[in-house]
Amino acid sequence: MMSKDTWELLSYVVTVVGLPLAIMTFMLEQRKERENEDEEVYQLLADNYTDFLKLVMAHPDLQLRSHSGPLTMSAEQEERKLVLFEILISLFERAYLLAYDPDMRGKRLRRWMSWEDYMREWCLREDFRQHLPRLLVGEDADFVTHITRIAHEVNQVRV
Repeated sequence: MMSKDTWELLSYVVTVVGLPLAIMTFMLEQRKERENEDEEVYQLLADNYTDFLKLVMAHPDLQLRSHSGPLTMSAEQEERKLVLFEILISLFERAYLLAYDPDMRGKRLRRWMSWEDYMREWCLREDFRQHLPRLLVGEDADFVTHITRIAHEVNQVRV
């Protein structure tokens, strides 16, 4: 049978070693869970962007993947293009709200930079930039500031 002193010593060992180990394990599990959630959100957003690109491909007459000069379009084509731009802005805003954090590092930053690249790519289009004021009405103010800055930077580089 163990003495009271032995039980007391064992309780100290558990407190000094076991408790910090349990806390560390819990924190690591929480971190892993957050990383999995971030990955899931990123994958869902990426799938949504792929779906958007499928819509673009379904409307080749709008030449939305072409970087040629402005085309003369019918009113119906302009309307379809504007609707596609609205879908895109909605997707970009969702990505901004779910994935952007000014203090990002590591994988999270790399994931976000792919969205920055998409935004920059679309902001290179003069027609997209021209529609931005209308497209951004009612959107999240921080997102509006972010994409407006990108559009301005891209436009400055092109000049």
